[in-house]
Amino acid sequence: MKLQSQLNAAFTTLLLIIMAVTGYVIYSMILDMLIQDEQRQLGQKGDILVDVLNEQYGTRLDLQEFSNFLQDQDLQLFMYDRNQDTVFFSTMSSVVANGFFQSNDFSDENENLWEYQNDKYVTSRIMVYPESTGLELILLTPMNDLQIVQQNFFLRLLVVFLFGGAAAVLLSYFLTNKLVTPLSQLKRQLKKIEKRQFDDIERIKATGEIKEVEQSVYDMAQELQRYMNSQQTFFQNASHELKTPLMTIQGYAEGIKDKIFDEKDEEKGLEVMVSEVKRLKMIINEMILLAKLDSEANAYQPEHIDVSLLIDQVVDRALPLINEKDIVLGSKVDSDINLVADKEKLLRALLNLTFNGIRHAKSQVNIITYRKDRLITIRIEDDGDGIPEELIPHIFHRFVKGKNGETGLGLAIARAIIEQSGGKISVGKSELGGASFEITFTSKLQN
Repeated sequence: MKLQSQLNAAFTTLLLIIMAVTGYVIYSMILDMLIQDEQRQLGQKGDILVDVLNEQYGTRLDLQEFSNFLQDQDLQLFMYDRNQDTVFFSTMSSVVANGFFQSNDFSDENENLWEYQNDKYVTSRIMVYPESTGLELILLTPMNDLQIVQQNFFLRLLVVFLFGGAAAVLLSYFLTNKLVTPLSQLKRQLKKIEKRQFDDIERIKATGEIKEVEQSVYDMAQELQRYMNSQQTFFQNASHELKTPLMTIQGYAEGIKDKIFDEKDEEKGLEVMVSEVKRLKMIINEMILLAKLDSEANAYQPEHIDVSLLIDQVVDRALPLINEKDIVLGSKVDSDINLVADKEKLLRALLNLTFNGIRHAKSQVNIITYRKDRLITIRIEDDGDGIPEELIPHIFHRFVKGKNGETGLGLAIARAIIEQSGGKISVGKSELGGASFEITFTSKLQN
């Protein structure tokens, strides 16, 4: 069953239940209200009759004349003598009056409903003054009359419910159609994503949570397209990076085999082959490492790290390279900064960024670490030529190399490690004039 049909069925079922409960409650309340209203009206009529009795028929001997007066009023009533527990007078026949007297307790003032021959009657009692007379006027109305009014009212209410229910169902169909239509359109867009038709994806007009889902799907499609493009670029770059040393090795190997090199060139060729094999091995090892960083969560072993000691290790391991390049490596670290991450991998990331800065620096590389509020920041900057603007959006992609770059995987590895450690990395222009790589860790990683 489609979602729209399910929603309509659920709404209709709920509406029927609510209408049934409401109808039952109203049906019961109507009868109670009619009984109360009828008792009120009977009480008003009884008060009028008692006033007439008191004004015009002041003595008990005058009650016979009052009885004749009551007989002309077309009322169902009893004149009950409470002192003697007898019916003094009734506008009904003696058989009916006796039947009522036998079936009901006239002395019970709390009984408002009487029964006679399977019929019920609403009663109202009015004392005749003075109370010493012990006379009560008891007026009756058949419940059948009230039930007819109740049924007529309920039939009208049922008609209102039917028309209102039909209008509610139509409105439900319209609203669910408006709700489900964006989902159906979203389903078609997901089919396009499944078929990798990213250029054919269309935006959907929606509101609320559906709009948020639509935006998430659109962002996912953009990310998938970017990922697939980057993967394609990766394989192209990888094949190029691997092909170059292989062709060099193949060329020298065939030349040595065919004896076309003299002894000096042959030795040079072997050195080049060894150098290219080392370069090839380094590229493959970094590709394997990057694949593990992206796919194996258990490759990370988090632990508490003293950032000051970590930066000291970076400086110590970079010392041979800065001496070779005649570069000044400065470090400034605030005290008592700790975070939780895989120490060896985070060290690898910081070394990659530091070595990158040393290769491109003219004379100065700085490592600055500080904590502001609940944010830890590590910034590595140099005074080199900086990163070209067109290269910045792609600098962390695989095999993207700037000037003097090596494998094009170092920055990609650094980003993977930092992001898997819960941090963020960005690149910009440093105050020294070169590139500035800034790493931030949120308070969740603090001690």
